[in-house]
Amino acid sequence: MFVWCAILFGLGLLAFVDSIFNMGEVFRRANSIVFLLISLGLLIRTTTKIKLGRLEDRENRVFDLERRVRQLEAERERQPDF
Repeated sequence: MFVWCAILFGLGLLAFVDSIFNMGEVFRRANSIVFLLISLGLLIRTTTKIKLGRLEDRENRVFDLERRVRQLEAERERQPDF
């Protein structure tokens, strides 16, 4: 994530320098396309990280519930039948 942010920051600096010194029309078009692609990549990466985080939370919850069930079954086996 840090690399993506650093790339966007660098492109922002280049766009700022381009707007001050009017280096050329081609660089502006290429810069806008690169901004578009990198921001799209950043959006996709963050959404996949959010989905992975939800999946990890669910896996942890299932693990905790399975452990709790094993504990309850062990306690039930230790108790005498009435």
